[in-house]
Amino acid sequence: MKKITLLLVLLITATAFSQTISGKAYYESKTTIDMDNIGSREMSEDIKKMIADRMKSMLEKTFILTFNNTESIYKEEEKLAAGGGNPFFGAMMSSFTAGAQYKNLEENLLLEEREFFGKEFLIKDSLSALSWEVGKESKQIGQYIAIKATAVKKIDENDFSMARRRNRDNNDAEKKEAAKDQDTVKKEAGDPWDEIEVPKEVIVTAWFTPQIPVGNGPGEYAGLPGLILELNAYRTTILCSKIILNPSDAETIEPPKKGDKVTRAEFNALVKEKMEEMRENFRGRGGRRGGRG
Repeated sequence: MKKITLLLVLLITATAFSQTISGKAYYESKTTIDMDNIGSREMSEDIKKMIADRMKSMLEKTFILTFNNTESIYKEEEKLAAGGGNPFFGAMMSSFTAGAQYKNLEENLLLEEREFFGKEFLIKDSLSALSWEVGKESKQIGQYIAIKATAVKKIDENDFSMARRRNRDNNDAEKKEAAKDQDTVKKEAGDPWDEIEVPKEVIVTAWFTPQIPVGNGPGEYAGLPGLILELNAYRTTILCSKIILNPSDAETIEPPKKGDKVTRAEFNALVKEKMEEMRENFRGRGGRRGGRG
C-alpha cells in the first residue's frame, strides 16, 4: 500500500513541476546540547542548568521560508526581545549562526547575512552540493507524505556551532587515555581549546514531499524533488509546522544586501584569524582571569 501511495505522489508531482508555486513554510528549529560535555568537570549541576536555561531561547527558534519555484529567503521569525541574559554570551552565539539566507536555485546561488563580533557580512556562496540518497521510507507530516533522503555533509573546521568535547565518541579505554593526555595539556598550558573539536562530517537526514514540487528547504538545504519538511543534522532538528501555499498576496523575494561582501573562504579565514587571536590572548594570560600565575 505504501509503494502504491508513493507512486501516486510521484505521478502527481510530474505534472505539478510545471506549475507556478509560491508560499511560506514555518519551521521550528531545536538544537540540543549534551551538558555533560560543556564546561569543566568540576562544574556544578546548578551552573549547568543555569547555562542550559539561558541557551534555550537561542537554541529553540521559529523560522519562515518564503519561496517560489526558483527563489527563497529563510529568516528567523521576529519576536519581542526578552530582557535579562548575558549580552556578551548572546553576541558570541550570534557570531556562529546565520542571519537571512537567500537561495536562487537556477543560479546555484546562496547569499547569507552573518554578524561576526559586531561586524556585518554578506557571504556569497554556491548551494550545498550534497549527494542525496533517496530511500524507500515515507511518513506523514501534517497533510503531506514525506520521503526520506540522507547525505553526508562536510563541516568547515571553523564552524564552532558544531563544536564538541574532543574524543566524546570514542570507546571507554580511548576516552580514559585521552583524558590523561588532556589533563597533561591542561596542566601545562591551561588551554581549554585543546578539549574542543569540530567534526569533519555529519549525516544529514531530510524528509521531503513531492506534493510541493520545489527543490528547496530550510536554511542552506536544497536539491531534492520536493520541499523539505523535516531535517536532522547533528544536534539540530528542524520541523515544518505550517505551510501557506499560493497566497493571493505573495511576497516579492529580495536578495539581502546588508554587510561587507565576502566569499565563504574569505569569511572562514576571518573567523579562523579571530579564534586564533582569542586563543593567543587566553594563553598570554596564563589561562586564568586577571593574569594570575
